[in-house]
Amino acid sequence: MNTFRTAYVYVRHTFAGILKETDEGYSFKYDNEYLKNENASAVSLTLPLRDEEYTSKILFPFFDGLIPEGWLLKIVTHNWKIDNHDRFGVLLVACKDGIGNVSIRGSKQ
Repeated sequence: MNTFRTAYVYVRHTFAGILKETDEGYSFKYDNEYLKNENASAVSLTLPLRDEEYTSKILFPFFDGLIPEGWLLKIVTHNWKIDNHDRFGVLLVACKDGIGNVSIRGSKQ
């Protein structure tokens, strides 16, 4: 499986796992150190804590739901020159400071 792009997922500013765009779709895996943390919480109800990697042919609905909509999506895609159909690309640039407790980064911090 070839990886095209990688996103680093944070929960409450703590590194929680890696989301990948691959030639087979998408994968998400919780970080082993994060899973050992007694305060670890799941990214979403649809992605409960577990050691095994999640895979999907489409971008996981939880992550897709973080992407802005409407006029804000137009501003993001215009300013960053991203095709609005490139959901992973929009996720990487628009979800660094999400409203909820999950944020997405293009690099591990």
